[in-house]
Amino acid sequence: MGVRFHSVTFLSADPDGHASFWGAVLGRSPLEDDGGILLPGDDRQVGLRFAAGASHGAERNRLHLHLSRAERRQAQSIAACVEHGGRLRGNGHIPPGGYAAMADVAGDEFCVIADEDAYLAGCGPLGEVTCEGTRATGMFWSHALGWPVVWDQDEEVAVQAPAGGTKLAWSGEPITAGKPTDRQFFTLTAPKDRLDDELDRLVRLGATDAVSTGSGAATALDPDGVPFVVQAR
Repeated sequence: MGVRFHSVTFLSADPDGHASFWGAVLGRSPLEDDGGILLPGDDRQVGLRFAAGASHGAERNRLHLHLSRAERRQAQSIAACVEHGGRLRGNGHIPPGGYAAMADVAGDEFCVIADEDAYLAGCGPLGEVTCEGTRATGMFWSHALGWPVVWDQDEEVAVQAPAGGTKLAWSGEPITAGKPTDRQFFTLTAPKDRLDDELDRLVRLGATDAVSTGSGAATALDPDGVPFVVQAR
């Protein structure tokens, strides 16, 4: 068994509050996790992890979440987000059949997708993690995780676990110059006896600057230069 997707980690000035919001919205119970707070995922829903660090800056994040229809309709999901401290962005107008642009308690952007959206149909409540970045990076993650490509059009690419569920997607465009890339990042796990082998494999696939932290974890950069972490478990 190689690396497994563990979570999207968010650095936050208030990781407890940040985790509480998303735990309430997604119906997940928080767990302590190596200095952070984890909202565990499963074979179909990716985990979210919150750790102390930088707060939201003036620019929009390079990564945000898409909530899609599951047990709740779009209007019910929006109401739940507002109840727990989220807000609609802009003028708050939601076009018929369109998505709701929102911000969570930390100011991080996310969207609540329309009920009839076919692209995220059946993906569950956390339908997508969408990122600025190139097609090459999406293909890197497909090979790294063993997740098939489920969308590849006009340089946009999305991958999804074999069991389905949350998609990871890239816009096809380079990350905006100067935008922080280290406040939100993927955290992976690898068996303790395979950490070095998996790092070597990731480098062969296109990762760079792979460095062991000496504490059972390592960091590296994906082809767009975005950091990610591999933890030995």
